[in-house]
Amino acid sequence: MQAEVGLSRKRSVILRRIRKNWDLYLLIAPVIAFFILFEYVPMYGVQIAFKNFIATKGIWGSPWVGFQHFERFFESYYFWRLLKNTLGIGLYQLFVGFPVPIILALMINEVRSRAFSRFVQTVTYAPHFLSTVVMVGMILIFLSPQTGLVNLIITWFRGEPIEFLTEPAWFKTVYVMSGVWQQMGWSSIIYLAALTGIDPQLHESARVDGASRWQRIWHINLPGIVPTITILLILNMGSLLSVGFEKVFLMQNSLNMPASDVIATHVYRKGIIDGQYSYSAAVGLFNSVVNFILLVIVNRIARKVNDTSLW
Repeated sequence: MQAEVGLSRKRSVILRRIRKNWDLYLLIAPVIAFFILFEYVPMYGVQIAFKNFIATKGIWGSPWVGFQHFERFFESYYFWRLLKNTLGIGLYQLFVGFPVPIILALMINEVRSRAFSRFVQTVTYAPHFLSTVVMVGMILIFLSPQTGLVNLIITWFRGEPIEFLTEPAWFKTVYVMSGVWQQMGWSSIIYLAALTGIDPQLHESARVDGASRWQRIWHINLPGIVPTITILLILNMGSLLSVGFEKVFLMQNSLNMPASDVIATHVYRKGIIDGQYSYSAAVGLFNSVVNFILLVIVNRIARKVNDTSLW
């Protein structure tokens, strides 16, 4: 009886909040509808990873095979290569690409000239708006062994031209560094916003105490954006194995395949080209589950270390 009374009270409180803030709930309704329609409803099809999907029979009519497709993937010749390449690119992006926007934001924040600051921001933001196709086209032009600017500079210093796009050893570096150049300015925006929230009186007090600019950056600015850094680090760890398909696919060729073949391109070949829908769904589900586990682990660690987490 008491439980029913408690539930009715909670319902009445929720209804009062909705009536009071109906305009805010109405504002967020399209966002909720979008996620339900395009993120949760498609999860219904995840079950084909555990079935031998036959299009004519549909999802419900296809025979159940359990973990057969997962076992096939784990025992395949490509499993360790795919995992190594995907994890390698993901960690490379994290270790190199994650700190660069932080450093850039701290540097821009210290610029006293507004005109120069705006110029730097414009120059660093602009590459973000390039499409993946244009970006890869620029990479092909600049790294061409015959006419590419990079190799012309190398030969000018009496070096040998480097086959950047055909040597597997160079693929990860080219992929990550070009991505850092393209995204560092755009990624620094959120850190610049966090820096504007730091109390200026802290800097004034530090100047009175004789603190140098470097000391103020290290002891005021950096600690002030640590919560933002932590949240973005958690989100980046949650997508560690989600290496972008388009750029890898456009840069991929038969010569750099040992280093460029990742889970996303494997799913494309098996699912779209070969029509093995159940197998590709199993591989994609494995990738998503690993990302989710990493997200939960890193979130828990962050909550214990500095009380900052997603939930």
